[in-house]
Amino acid sequence: MIPNVKFFLKGDGGPLIKTSRDIFDNKRVVLFSLPGAFTPICSTKMLPAYENLYLEFESLGIDEVYCLSVNDSFVMNAWAQNQKLENVKVIPDGNGEFTDAMDMLVEKRDRCFGMRSWRYAMVVNNSVIEEMFIEPGKDDNVIEDPYGESSPENVLKYLQSKRLDSNAI
Repeated sequence: MIPNVKFFLKGDGGPLIKTSRDIFDNKRVVLFSLPGAFTPICSTKMLPAYENLYLEFESLGIDEVYCLSVNDSFVMNAWAQNQKLENVKVIPDGNGEFTDAMDMLVEKRDRCFGMRSWRYAMVVNNSVIEEMFIEPGKDDNVIEDPYGESSPENVLKYLQSKRLDSNAI
């Protein structure tokens, strides 16, 4: 099971609180997590690629695609607007509680980021982790910022293989 934490999302009328269960129960979703909004790889590669491939995820039985980062809701919402997102939904993990419970919280003090998420993606089916895609070398203050294992193309390969497996039965 994924950790059940509270997320503080900004609603039109002020703060909106949702739990992990609100987001992940009774759905099959892809969640990808990254070090930070407005950062180079996150803004130019990872988030746009998931947004552009959203319909392929949907065609493979994915109900939602979420982007999570250890940023507050104001930053995440501004980034979503800046990126002109129409499909991917952002989840602010402002205190890093979800990320810490997933054992994906790392120090990035060498870049003055403080505590952030290691880059990963996962397929979650009704709040149960079906598959994880974790970038290699997870550690504190790593100079490299690997991106490949958690790419949408890699997650799509997994989903396509599961579809092929179920068609073979």
